[in-house]
Amino acid sequence: MPSNKSVSDAPIVQFTNCRILRDHQLQREDLWVREGKILNPEKVFFDEKGSADVQLDCKDSIIAPGFIDVQINGGFGVDFSLATDDFKSGIDLVSQKILSHGVTSFCPTLVTSPPSVYHQVLPQISVRNGGAHGAGILGAHLEGPFISKEKKGAHPEHCLRTFEAGAFQDLLATYGSLDCVQIVTLAPEMRRSSEVIQELTKRGICVSLGHSVANLSQAEEAVQHGATFITHLFNAMLPFHHRDPGIVGLLTSDKIPAGRRVFYGMISDGIHTNPAALRIAHRAHPKGLVLVTDAIAGMGLAPGRHTLGQQVVEIDGLNTYIAGTKTLSGSVATMDTCVRHFQEATGCSVETALEAASLHPAQLLGIEHKKGTLNYDSDADFLMLNDNLYVRATYIAGEEVWRQDASGM
Repeated sequence: MPSNKSVSDAPIVQFTNCRILRDHQLQREDLWVREGKILNPEKVFFDEKGSADVQLDCKDSIIAPGFIDVQINGGFGVDFSLATDDFKSGIDLVSQKILSHGVTSFCPTLVTSPPSVYHQVLPQISVRNGGAHGAGILGAHLEGPFISKEKKGAHPEHCLRTFEAGAFQDLLATYGSLDCVQIVTLAPEMRRSSEVIQELTKRGICVSLGHSVANLSQAEEAVQHGATFITHLFNAMLPFHHRDPGIVGLLTSDKIPAGRRVFYGMISDGIHTNPAALRIAHRAHPKGLVLVTDAIAGMGLAPGRHTLGQQVVEIDGLNTYIAGTKTLSGSVATMDTCVRHFQEATGCSVETALEAASLHPAQLLGIEHKKGTLNYDSDADFLMLNDNLYVRATYIAGEEVWRQDASGM
């Protein structure tokens, strides 16, 4: 057994005077961090005979896992669905700016685009850890182009595609590469979608159902073949009907394979989903709810005209429409705003609201052993928040990467 010397020379930081979200409860205990990981203090005391090198007073903050946004199309003037020469600097800008919203990891999302855009953009997206430079990139979310014309929403119709004879080869030819892809949204009622879902799932890619006119049995079949997610529930799908509830029916389906959970994204911005619909979904299937922003390039900018891939979008207050129409096109909400709105609209606990933006997306992507919790040995990506769930500071790998200045506390 080591003497008084720590196993590692790296400093141990002890965050004190805080309430930590652990095991679904806010618990009044300290958070211990070393080398970017969360430590078990008992091991430090008893096995290493060690103690903290630095103590930080959190001033009664809530400490919660960092938020994970699995559907974000851009922000601050950057559109992930536009192939530009400086795409890398654009993604860097967004990843840096969303630290102030409490986002520590995200999936840059591309809406339906021509193959040339995928071929240019996807090689420029690489999975990387977060840090002072910005939130970590978990891989791309490709929303389309294999979606329904009837429920295309803000996606350009001329770019939509169907699966032909070599269905999976069609998908590969369209995207060019799946190397950095984490999620694909498709419409499960499309012919040959089952084999595509199976092939994607085999490669560890999450398949999401969305922009679809699928009935419940088509949705259930997709889940049986491996689909695990629903893209922005209620939006761009058949409305709930009591004789055939469509994709929405997956929330209470008894045809989900044993041991599997279907997750569903919700844009909790007060615009895309009425608070009553948010409450219905949450009460029906609380453990599957994943908060997403679906933010577009106009997030963080003044109202006016912006882009979403091939389309021009007008921002009017919190509403975003395809120019000249009343078709909603993404949101300008930030993740911390979505968490607060969700908590207020549903009356759920603070713990539940925070887990919908951290634990649940991590579980969806199968990374809950390292992200989305404050369990021992997981990545020290976490937030300090006040009681009203405003972010005070953001930490990645145990290092402070953003802090609210004193005037905003």
